[in-house]
Parts: sequence; structure tokens; C-alpha cells
Amino acid sequence: MSDILEKAAEVLNEKLSGGDFDASAKFAIADQGSIVLDASGARVSDDDADVTLSADADTFEQILSGELNPTGAFMSGMLSVDGDMGIAMKLASVLA
Repeated sequence: MSDILEKAAEVLNEKLSGGDFDASAKFAIADQGSIVLDASGARVSDDDADVTLSADADTFEQILSGELNPTGAFMSGMLSVDGDMGIAMKLASVLA
């Protein structure tokens, strides 16, 4: 299991704490693996989710650090979304 994914899951859990995210989403990170987020938090997993957001590791790290807005990444083609766009938008607001 990738250390990058473990650290990213920790950061996502901090961002999700106290947030109101009651759906499921998956970050599929190219050449690394996947992280699933749901009401119980973030974990390294490849479980099915309501929406899957795919990006390379650099884009994902920039989104996590706040350097890159998830909506901007999507609009510029750096982030692809497969599934429920409404959930993706809700996740973007929780991570902002």
C-alpha cells in the first residue's frame, strides 16, 4: 500500500471532520491507487462509490494542499468526474 495514499487519507479525514458529507466518493490516483470517502471517513480502498474523481498524483496533491481548486481542475481537464456531479460539487465544497 502506498504511503502517499495513507497520508492523503489522513489529510482527507482532517478535512472531512465536522463536515457534512453523507455520500460516497472515490479519488482514483493514476499509478497509485484509490481512496474512498464516505460518512465514516476516508480510507485506502477501491470500493464502489457514487462518484469517482480521477487525476494524476500531482493534481491530487495540489487539490489536497489547497493550491488547486477542484472545480478549476475539472474545468481545465486535470480532473475527470464519473458519476453523480452533484456529489462531486458537494465534496469540492467540503474540501475547500
